[in-house]
Amino acid sequence: MPDKLPISVFIIAKNEADRIPVAIRSVLDWVDEVIVIDSGSEDATVTVSEALGARVVFNAWRGYGPQKVFGEGLCRNRWLLNIDADEEISPELAAEIRELFARGEPACVAYTLPILPLYPFQDRGHPWTAFHHPVRLYRKDKAGFKDALVHDSVVVREGRVGRLEGMVIHRSFRSLAHHVEKVNGYSSAQAEDMVAKGRNPSLLALLLTPAFAFFKQYVLRREFVNGIDGIVVSHMYAFQRFIRLAKARELNRLRRKAGGEDK
Repeated sequence: MPDKLPISVFIIAKNEADRIPVAIRSVLDWVDEVIVIDSGSEDATVTVSEALGARVVFNAWRGYGPQKVFGEGLCRNRWLLNIDADEEISPELAAEIRELFARGEPACVAYTLPILPLYPFQDRGHPWTAFHHPVRLYRKDKAGFKDALVHDSVVVREGRVGRLEGMVIHRSFRSLAHHVEKVNGYSSAQAEDMVAKGRNPSLLALLLTPAFAFFKQYVLRREFVNGIDGIVVSHMYAFQRFIRLAKARELNRLRRKAGGEDK
C-alpha cells in the first residue's frame, strides 16, 4: 500500500489559525493533498495552513454549500474527504480509512463518518453522543455537495453508501461565548432561508420548540451521559433552535411592516 492514499481533503475556513492546524495534521501524512478554501481570513490561517503543507485558495464567501462545491472542483483525486477547520480525524478513523483502501477500490461510493462533539470544558467526548453520521468520504463522480447556502450536505447520486466507525472529533466552539456568537450568525442565515421558502413560525412552534429541542439533545442524543455538561449543551441547543424561529418571525413582520401590511 502506498504511503499516501489517493484522497483529496478539502477544508473551508475563515479566521481559523488557532484550530486548523489540528485538522490538517490529522490527515496530512496519509492523503495525497490537502486544500484549504479561505474566504478572507484576517488572522494567520493562510500562513499556518501553507506552512503545514496545505494548498490555500481564496474564494469569496457565498454560503456553505457553494463554498464546498467550489472546493470539490479544486481536488485532483476521485476520492474526496471533507472536514471542517474545527474537526480532527481520529487515529482510529485514519487507520480504518487506510485499511479500506488497502483492499483496493472501496466497495461503496460514499461513506458516513460519526461526528463526536467535544466542548472546551470537556476532557473528552462520550461516543454515545456521536449521533450525526454525514457522508464525508466519497467519490466525486458519484456524489457531491448541494449548493444550499446553509444546509450543506453530500448527495449520493448513484451507488451504495457504507458506514465507518472511527470518529471525527468536532471542536465546534472555543467557548460558550463563541457558541452564542456562532449561533447568532448561523441562525440569521437560517431565518433568511426559511423566509425565502415562505415559512413563518407559528405561536405553537415558538412555544414548544425549546422544550422539545432540549429533550431531543439531552435524552434522544444522550447528552445525559455528560452530566452537568450535558445540561449546558442541551440548553444551548434549545436556544439555537428557538432563536432561528424568532428571527424568521421578526424578518417576516419587518417585511410586512415595510410594505404597510403589519398585523
